[in-house]
Parts: sequence; structure tokens; C-alpha cells
Amino acid sequence: MKIYPVILSGGSGTRLWPLSRAVLPKQLLPLVGEQTMLQDTALRLAGRPGLMAPLIVCGNEHRFLVAEQMREIRQAPLGILLEPVGRNTAPAVAAAAHYLRVIDAEAVMLVLPADHVIEDVDAFFAAIEAAGALVAEGALATFGIVPSGPETGYGYIQSGKAAAAAQCFAVDRFVEKPDLATAEGFVAAGNYFWNSGMFLFRADSYLRELEQFQPAIAAASEAAVRLGYRDLDFCRLDEASFTACPSDSIDYAVMEHTRHAIVVPASIGWSDVGSWSALWEVQPQDADGNVARGDVYLDGVSGSLVRAESRIVAVVGVQDLVVVETADAVLVAHKDQVQRVKQIVEHLKAQERTEHLHHTKVYRPWGCYEGIDIGERFQVKRITVNPGGKLSLQMHHHRAEHWIVVSGTARVTCGDKVSLLTENESTYIPIGMNHRLENPGKLPLHLIEVQSGSYLGEDDIVRFEDVYSRA
Repeated sequence: MKIYPVILSGGSGTRLWPLSRAVLPKQLLPLVGEQTMLQDTALRLAGRPGLMAPLIVCGNEHRFLVAEQMREIRQAPLGILLEPVGRNTAPAVAAAAHYLRVIDAEAVMLVLPADHVIEDVDAFFAAIEAAGALVAEGALATFGIVPSGPETGYGYIQSGKAAAAAQCFAVDRFVEKPDLATAEGFVAAGNYFWNSGMFLFRADSYLRELEQFQPAIAAASEAAVRLGYRDLDFCRLDEASFTACPSDSIDYAVMEHTRHAIVVPASIGWSDVGSWSALWEVQPQDADGNVARGDVYLDGVSGSLVRAESRIVAVVGVQDLVVVETADAVLVAHKDQVQRVKQIVEHLKAQERTEHLHHTKVYRPWGCYEGIDIGERFQVKRITVNPGGKLSLQMHHHRAEHWIVVSGTARVTCGDKVSLLTENESTYIPIGMNHRLENPGKLPLHLIEVQSGSYLGEDDIVRFEDVYSRA
């Protein structure tokens, strides 16, 4: 049986602010180890017998980061489907199912969120194997995590009678996140499992059930794939069709209604890393129960997570805290209160601020830029262009730019003139002038950009030509 992993890499991970943000969410960050969570998920699948290359579903704004992160670990995905808007898991998986059925009419899908931790990979694949025979016959399998305690942050699955295959059970019901007393009762009962959000089913089985219970989702997702098109290495779902699709989760749309749902209990060292306290739990702790990362000084601290991204962070005489520092924001919270981080993000949105959207360092397909200083009518950025990288041919209505090369070689187009600049050389781009920056060398190009003008927003860009097909 061929199994096609489908990695869902959507979402913004707001509960892990200020590290996770809309433009760079938690699945694209190295939260637990050296690799990002997406990379860990892909590497977990690599080399397993019967598993095909993964199909990744992600948002349009993350497409180049996803592609680059897969390239970094030398994993070529089967495809990257681009969602024009977020519509939850049921439409995303439906689009993947329609896409896979064109490739393989009997495709079996292993649906995995990109941002989960699985410590016992062999046990996980044993659970997949246990469900295989029933899935081949049309069952829709989900993986229920054997609870280690009365967790109130997860939904639960109640298992019923044993299924025909060993280690598999019929699903009696799905239960929303319970209060503590209810969760304690679930754990004591022994037949309740955490809802992992991971699934195994045939593409045609899922679509058949979806057509029965949510025909609008089935039709819209089919049209989105059928009317979609290739764009570089990506498959763009049709925007109008997918935008019109109702938003719903797999559980609500299908699993709570189908008569073919089964659950496979799994003890696999799983976490969805849905909060800072959850991240603290899954990482190695020192003798005082602390998790520290970055330039961190601790004195008399216990049971805490401290993470420094851009400067030294000193913490003295406290316990059970989460302290997270980035270049433009600092979070200090008690571990028991980290669920309230989402309220911070909502506040930032309401105030029309940008700290929930992106970091001071912003990644682009050609490299990245980082804000260094900003004031009235000026802004300073540090720009890195990867070897072979090429910015769009563009112009600005409201700002001029000065470029100073720090290292590497820059090919600069300014109007009709093309010139090469090297270390310590500079150039000036007047307001309204067509221009382009390229790195023709084999080493990264680093330069300082000084912008000046009446408006310095990123939306003051008119693109005439772009090798990355950005609008």
C-alpha cells in the first residue's frame, strides 16, 4: 500500500507569540531542535518503506520559506499546494485528496500537521501499520494519544468496541476541551484519548464522506484543484473557488458524522506544542527544571523557560516563568497563564500594530532584510541577497534609496544603466526610477539600505518584472 503524507503547514501559531508570527509561524521555526518543525516532520517520514514524497499544503505567503526549508534538508516534496486563504483543515485535506486522486486513484493519505512533536517515531509507524488493513477497506482512522494526565488543552476521543484489526477501535464520540474534573474522569475511564489531529484514510473514502456531509466543501475544493495552475514549483488553488469554500475542520465536517471512523491508541511522545508551557515540557531541562536558549543568564531560577533571540536576557530569583525576547518584543508570563498570549495578539491587531505580523527580519525568496533604525522620513535596513538572488525590477513613488555594499558583489540596474558594485562602494536610486538589485556572485551579498521620503511602507513598490512571479 502506497501512503502519501500530506503535511498541513497553515496557521499562525499565535499562542507562541512573540516568536511565532503570521509571516513566520511556529511550523517554520526551530522551536525544539536545530531544524524547524516542518523540517522535523518531513525528516520523520524520510526513508520509510511505502511512504511517498510528502504533499505540503501551505498559505501563499509562506510558499518560498516552505520550499527553501525543504531544499535545506534535501527533501523534494511531491508538490506544494497554495491556499489563497485559510479555510481550516477539511477543505485543505479535500484539496490534497483531489490532487492525489489524479496521481493515484487508490491513494492513501497520512494527514499530519507540520507543527507536532513525536518522540517515539517507531511507535507512531506501528500505529499507522495497525490501521492499514481497515483503511484499505474504507475506514477513516485517527490517532488517539494515550493521555499522560488530565489535560484540559486538548479535545478527546472516546473509543467504543474493538474493531476487526488489532489495536483499533470504533469511535464513540469526539469531546471538546473539558474542564479539569471532566478530564480527570476521562483519564480514569481509560477509553478516552487526546485528539491528535492526525489521520490515515484513502483519498476517495474521505471525499465520499465529505460529499455526503459537506457537499459544498467537496465541490469547492474539487473546483479549486481543477481550475488551479502551476506557478514555478507550486500549484496554486483557484482563488475564487477556494475562497467560496466553507471553513470547517475535519472533525466537525466528517469524523463526527461518519460511521467509518476508527481510533488507534498511540503512546508516541506526542505534543502539538500549542503553548509556551507545552514547549517547556518537551525540551530537556536542567537540574532546576529550566529550559534556556540563547544568551541567557539564570540565578536562583527554577521551572522556567527563558529564550533570548537578539541580546542577553538575565533572570534572577523567580520560578515557573516564561520569558521570551525578540528584537522588537518581550513576553513575561507565568507558565499557568500562557494561554492568554492570544489576547496579546488580538490587542496588537486592534491597535493596528505590526508586531503580530512579522519580525524585524523579514524573509524574501531572494534573501532577507532587517530593520535597523527608523525615524521621521528615513529608514535603515540591512539587506542580504543570496547567491543568484534577484529582486524585482521596481520603482517607488515616495522614497529614494541609498545602497552601500558591505560584502559581496551587487549588480545594480538604475534606469538604463547597469553597474557592478563591490565592498565599500555605493549608489543612489532616485524617487520614481526603475531599479533592480542582483547578486551575480557565489557568496551572499550584504548591503545597507538607507531610505528617505514622505512614505516608507512596503506597499510602495511597483513591480515591472519578477522572477518569483509575485504580483
